[in-house]
Amino acid sequence: MKAPKILPWVAHKTGISEDLALKLWRRAAGEAEEMTGRCDSSDYYRLAVERFIDLSEAEGNSVLVRETPSVNCVFWLWRHQSRMSSMHLLAVQNVTRLFQSGINRMLRIQGPAV
Repeated sequence: MKAPKILPWVAHKTGISEDLALKLWRRAAGEAEEMTGRCDSSDYYRLAVERFIDLSEAEGNSVLVRETPSVNCVFWLWRHQSRMSSMHLLAVQNVTRLFQSGINRMLRIQGPAV
């Protein structure tokens, strides 16, 4: 995903360099993709921008004024608890599919050999 157009503005307002802002954006985008599981949804973009602003504020020397009150990392994780818990279910589903495909391959190999 391309960097958002607000990246230089956020860098200037928080007092960080644009290079550091780009690195923070890539980090925030990666974390948002891990949480949502995709990189083309509105949830992904919203999480990426929120996390980017949080990281920029932590690295910089000033705080951006936002419409919603600032929340710390604990509340950010709490707000997305349902997504985090669904990741465990996705992992179990993937392991089950892997196990099932292995059994299917094993049965196909043993079938013609007999």
